[in-house]
Amino acid sequence: MMGAMDIPPRLAPLLDQFDWGCLRLLNRMSGPEADSGNGSPVQVEPMTDEEYRWAPVSGAWSVHRRADGPAPGATWLVGAGEWVRDGYRGREPYPPPFTTIAWRLSHLSEMLAMRADYTVGSRSLTKDLYQSHGDALGAITAFATASEAWRGALTHCDDAGLDTVGYSSYPDGSDAEEAFIDIVWWVNQEILHHGAEIALLRDLYRDRDRRA
Repeated sequence: MMGAMDIPPRLAPLLDQFDWGCLRLLNRMSGPEADSGNGSPVQVEPMTDEEYRWAPVSGAWSVHRRADGPAPGATWLVGAGEWVRDGYRGREPYPPPFTTIAWRLSHLSEMLAMRADYTVGSRSLTKDLYQSHGDALGAITAFATASEAWRGALTHCDDAGLDTVGYSSYPDGSDAEEAFIDIVWWVNQEILHHGAEIALLRDLYRDRDRRA
């Protein structure tokens, strides 16, 4: 098992970027403060369940109870248990549907958990087995757990592994055709861009009753 000193030099900056992106997202959702972007902390209220599932437009895809059925345009209720995420089988809908914080956070957590499993785990986790959460705290905890699992997979990778095509066998991406270091980069940009979207949705929810 490798220690911190054994992280390949090429992986180190990507791992630092991943850690920072996850920490900033977790702080932005949980508080009590988050980095403003210029190094100064700002106060942050913990995300509520209402905000977590808030849909600023009609027909948004989200995480909801299975009994409620799919949102408009969705053809698949993704996941196990009572709470599921709107999804599709076959051709991706266009234009893409607007998605809630709940949808985006569930997507991130599922991706991280599955990629970790298909890199250093049992390689058996599927979208139909993944469990989404109907509450904000449960979803935030699941993201923290999944991000730690993916981080663990990264710290087990040596320099040769970074160049190995198919080092991750995650079935819902291009992992089987890509060098692992490219997959690491891709996961980071998923964290960064969905994290920014979640932060923006928090701002919109906060000011939802204001008028221009």
